[in-house]
Amino acid sequence: MTPSVLIPIAPPRTVVESWMRQFQDWLCHRLEAADGGATFSRDDWAHEGGGGGCTRVIQQGNVLEKGGVAFSAVWGEMDERAARQLLMPDRRYFATGVSVVQHPRSPMVPISHMNVRYFEAGNGEAWFGGGLDLTPIYVDAEQARRFHEQIAEVCDRHDTSYYPRFKQWADEYFYLPHRRETRGVGGIFFDRLTVGRDGLFEELFAFVQDVGEVYGRAYSAIMRQNAGLPYGEQELQWQRVRRGRYAEFNLAIDRGTRFGLETGGRTESILMSLPPQADWHYNLTPEPDSCEATTQQWLRPGVDWLNVGQ
Repeated sequence: MTPSVLIPIAPPRTVVESWMRQFQDWLCHRLEAADGGATFSRDDWAHEGGGGGCTRVIQQGNVLEKGGVAFSAVWGEMDERAARQLLMPDRRYFATGVSVVQHPRSPMVPISHMNVRYFEAGNGEAWFGGGLDLTPIYVDAEQARRFHEQIAEVCDRHDTSYYPRFKQWADEYFYLPHRRETRGVGGIFFDRLTVGRDGLFEELFAFVQDVGEVYGRAYSAIMRQNAGLPYGEQELQWQRVRRGRYAEFNLAIDRGTRFGLETGGRTESILMSLPPQADWHYNLTPEPDSCEATTQQWLRPGVDWLNVGQ
């Protein structure tokens, strides 16, 4: 009788970390191809507790003025304040993920954001989180509808409750209460999809992989579609104003940015998400019936993007 051969199974954290590294490479290549000019530089760094990451940045491209795709896989022991925020009785942790923000040169190409992440606590609890959203300088309702259709299709392949739940979560999360407006046209946002409670590891991981992949496909297509659209100084001024709103959200509201800065994260990688230039004007009000005013009217939670224009 032939003895059985035991094939070692990699721990979940190893499997996820390996995919995150590969995903960063795949996405950078895809964005470089859509840009057609610049390439991503590479900045490897080490984390004092353990592990590290690679921040890749593109600047002064044909389409992308500044963009980043950051990978990290870190571990160690959190301070008590951070552990309390995450409701962790055991302060040991492992975390890996890829975070993306792209700031295009043209005001006709939307800003974009995507994040996928995996976390393990010292008590054995593990969960996934992530999301993606689109921040147009000028809202194209038809393009926003197609963007949401692609996201909804991915969500429905895994769980038909995902899109309505996570779309609402994005509407609530990507919101500037002091401006009473959303950051853009939204997308999806989800956090703490816990292994065991919310699904098997393989099921949740497959969903997160598809979220990353649909971002790469959808956003690179928008880059190509919009890069050649004409614009002038008025559109560039409005772009800088909307970039200011983006900076306000990331610095004042975004939990990931605040958590990273408060827990001693790598500042350059955390602030990679900020735009290269932004403006703030006192009491700026768009002209009635202008393209800027039309965009402002779309920036509200609860828009049923799947049925816009239907």
